[in-house]
Amino acid sequence: MSATPLAGLRILEFTHTVMGPTAGLLFAELGADVIKIEPAPKGDHTRGLGGFAAGFFAAFNRNKRSLAIDLKSKEGQAAMHRLVRDADVVIENFGPGTMERLGCGYEHLAPLNDRLIYLALKGYLAGPYEHRPALDEVVQFQTGMAFMTGPIGRPLRAGASVIDIMGAVFGVVAVQAALRERDTTGKGQRVSSALFESAAFLMSTHMAGMTATGLEARPMPARRGAWAVYEVFNTAGDGQLFIGVTSDQQWNRFVEEFGLQTLAADPRLATNVLRLAEREWLIPALQAEIAKYPQKEVEARCERCNVSWAPVGQPGDLFTDPHLLATGGLVDVYISRFGGGDGKTVGLPALPIEFGDRARPGLVRQPPRMGEHNAEVLAEAGFSAEEIAGLAERGVIVEG
Repeated sequence: MSATPLAGLRILEFTHTVMGPTAGLLFAELGADVIKIEPAPKGDHTRGLGGFAAGFFAAFNRNKRSLAIDLKSKEGQAAMHRLVRDADVVIENFGPGTMERLGCGYEHLAPLNDRLIYLALKGYLAGPYEHRPALDEVVQFQTGMAFMTGPIGRPLRAGASVIDIMGAVFGVVAVQAALRERDTTGKGQRVSSALFESAAFLMSTHMAGMTATGLEARPMPARRGAWAVYEVFNTAGDGQLFIGVTSDQQWNRFVEEFGLQTLAADPRLATNVLRLAEREWLIPALQAEIAKYPQKEVEARCERCNVSWAPVGQPGDLFTDPHLLATGGLVDVYISRFGGGDGKTVGLPALPIEFGDRARPGLVRQPPRMGEHNAEVLAEAGFSAEEIAGLAERGVIVEG
C-alpha cells in the first residue's frame, strides 16, 4: 500500500498559526496537493511570530505550495473563484465572518463547485458561544483541562498545542467522511470542528469518572489514581524516571527484580486495589529503594521485568531519539526564522502513522517561501502568462 493514499486531491488552505495548518499538513503528508493561500503583501503572519511560536510555520507547512494573493481586492477574489472550481477541499480557520468578507465563504464558493467540501475550523461549533474568539489556551481553561493539569489551585495549560492539533485531526476526519459521502451523492458540503468541543471531548473520562464514583474530579497531581505505582522516581545522581506498574503480575516481577522480598510478602500489598490504600507509605518506601541505583541500572531492571517506564525527557531529546532515528520517525525540515536563507535543516517528527509494510509518509517539499508557487498554481488553473504577469504588476500576487 502507498503512504500517499490521498494523491489526486487538491486542497486550498486559508489558514494560519496551528489548527488550520495542521489540518493542511495531514492532507499534504498523505499525498494531497495542498496550496497554502497566503494574504498578500505580507503573507501568513505566523512566519514572523517569536517566542514559543517561532517554529510554528516550519513545523506545520512542509509539503505545501504557496500562493500569496490579495483577497481584499476584487481581482484577487475573482482569481480565487477560478481556482476553487477544480478544488476538492477548502480549509479555513479564521475568525467568524473573515472568509465571508473576503468573498470566500462557503456561500460564495459552493455555487462555483458543487463537489466542494469546505472545512471550517473554529473556536466553537454552532451555539451561544459560536461568535466568540477562542484559542487553544482559552478552551483548556474553559473546559477544565488546565484545572486537571496543574497542581491544586494552580491551573496550567498543557505543554503543547494539543487542542489545536486535536481539533485539526477531528476536522480531517469530518472531511474524510464527507469525501466518502460525496462518492455516493456527488455533492460536497460544509463540515466543521472546533477547539472548545475538542477540549470538552477530552474531559469525557473525568466526567464519566465523577458520575461513576460520585466524587469531584481532582487535578492530575492530586488525582485518585487507578494504579498504586504510577510515579516519577528519583535515581542516584539526580536522574528521574517514570514507572508504571499496572497489574498484579507486573508488581510481582517488579518487586522480585528489585529484591523487595519484604514488600512481596506483605499481605497489605497483595493486589493493586489493596496497594492503592497503602500509597502514603508505599511510594516513599519504593522511592528510597530506587534512589540507591543509577538511572541506567533502574532502566535496565524495569526493562527486564517488563513494566512501563520512561526517562523524564525534554523536547530536545527527540532530535537524537534512537527509536525515531531507526524508523524514519524524523523528517529533515528546513527551518528559518523568517523563511529566508539563514536557517538550517533538522529532523522533526513525521506523521505518526504507517501503511502496509510499515511505509511512512515523508517529505516532498520544504516549507515554501511566500508566494513561491504563484505562477505554477495559477497556470494550472488556466491563467495565461500575461494574466499572471499582470496580477504580479498590480500587486494582486506577491512573492517574497
